[in-house]
Amino acid sequence: MKQKIISAAGKKILFLPHAINQMSRPDRMISTEEVKTAIFSGEIIEEYPEDSRGESFLILHKGSKRAIHVVCSPKTEYLAIITAYIPAKGLWFKDLKVRRK
Repeated sequence: MKQKIISAAGKKILFLPHAINQMSRPDRMISTEEVKTAIFSGEIIEEYPEDSRGESFLILHKGSKRAIHVVCSPKTEYLAIITAYIPAKGLWFKDLKVRRK
């Protein structure tokens, strides 16, 4: 699955409006470079094969300064970035890979 994401990203990365809105929130300020690093270096932690926007994935990247989650959907000609955010500690276990129930 990771190869599918990387292959799509190698063609083009499209940031959907929701992703841009979430990334540019003052409490987040997630750069496109952070998202690109997550795509190529992060770990797939959830898969959504039945997503209404098409098959999509949640990627975790633990950077040197902070961790981010990126939801993306590989298409034939591009990788769609659906959203990106800083995982809330109250919603995720310490490893930021497993959601709290």
